[in-house]
Amino acid sequence: MTSEPRAMTRDDRKVLAGTLAGTTIEWYDFFIYAQAAGLVFGPLFLAPVNEQAPGLATLISLATIGISFLFRPLGAIVAGRYGDRLGRKRMLVLTLLLMGAATTLIGLLPTYETIGVAAPIALILLRIVQGFSAGGEWGGAALLSVEHAPRERRGWWGAFPQIGVPIGLILATGVLWVMSTVTTPEQFQAWGWRVPFLLSLTLIVVGYLVRRAVDESPVFKELQQRTKTSSAPLRDLFRGNTRNVILTALIFVANNAAGYLLIAYFISYGTTALGLSRPSVLLATVAGSAGWLVFTLYGGALSDRIGRVRTFQLGYGLIFVWMIPLFLLMETRDIWLFTVAIVVLTVGLGLSYGPMSAMYAEMFPVSVRYSGVAIGYALGAILGGAFAPTIAQALVQSTGSAFSVGVYIMVLCVISLAAVTVVKEPKGTDLGLSEQPIA
Repeated sequence: MTSEPRAMTRDDRKVLAGTLAGTTIEWYDFFIYAQAAGLVFGPLFLAPVNEQAPGLATLISLATIGISFLFRPLGAIVAGRYGDRLGRKRMLVLTLLLMGAATTLIGLLPTYETIGVAAPIALILLRIVQGFSAGGEWGGAALLSVEHAPRERRGWWGAFPQIGVPIGLILATGVLWVMSTVTTPEQFQAWGWRVPFLLSLTLIVVGYLVRRAVDESPVFKELQQRTKTSSAPLRDLFRGNTRNVILTALIFVANNAAGYLLIAYFISYGTTALGLSRPSVLLATVAGSAGWLVFTLYGGALSDRIGRVRTFQLGYGLIFVWMIPLFLLMETRDIWLFTVAIVVLTVGLGLSYGPMSAMYAEMFPVSVRYSGVAIGYALGAILGGAFAPTIAQALVQSTGSAFSVGVYIMVLCVISLAAVTVVKEPKGTDLGLSEQPIA
């Protein structure tokens, strides 16, 4: 006979609010860069290239999105090591402050016209700091939420740090839409694009205050009380959990690649290749982000009922079958069909993202859990979304058809679907010190 789920307490709500607020702000910062890269960074920071070949400048600008992903594993290793030693909460506060500082400085950065080649170099260095911060953020937020959760509702609780992604995207896209609407194209390129970056400073203060109010994970407290912390959690991680690190990375690949089409590529593609108005495409992206939010929450809750593996399988199956219809609708150049294409895509995105926090937490023992989930997530992001917008742009330029992008995502779906299918269903695994890693 199963027990009734316990009622949510005030402390429970503080945990969910703290993880959600932090990840929302982190991803707002991360996505503002991704969208600005597709819209203005080419002419502003790569002026000589843009004058000779605007398409190449856009390609290089989108590639700078991916550079930060290469430093996510470093952020994951550092945050994982100290998160497993010092606690989830401390590392989350640090990553939030790092991300906010980098984003604000990008908003103040002089362009190529003012300081020459130092401008793109500084831009890339600040993007690297963003990547380092993002690499440490997700694992800590996911664990803080899941390790506080009742066993029977881990999927639902774990979906809250996940929806920080679509909410951050809504905020980023919404602010860009406002600035695109209230400024002329010349004003937007001159100074309007800076406003979303500078707003990050206010959001960071709010997030810091909310996150500081959250208690440390009870599982981590138990670890501190009952065991001596490992002096080499990274070595311990790969000694017994290499297979699960690889699987978590591969499971994330297709979701992250498809997600970054929505985050960064569709805005550039809709405005440049299809000739749709920038405000309309930004609103379509907001609608898609709202769908992603709803279906991510649903995916987390569904995984509590039918299991993590089956929910992932449904999500990847839906993304696979929708890829070709998605581009058929977009190629009509009708903004309403463009919006429908994006919103339907988010059904599969949500189902393959909502269960991730709970599933990854259940795949690793507590002593190396932060390291395991953070590094697996970071590696999956490199293989998936890091250069997805750049690859999509290159495919369209070389083949002359957007359907090649759909085929690219379909191949990644097969890889991620195969990886999740070989995982033994982890739902309900003991997250305390008595647990063993899932084989």
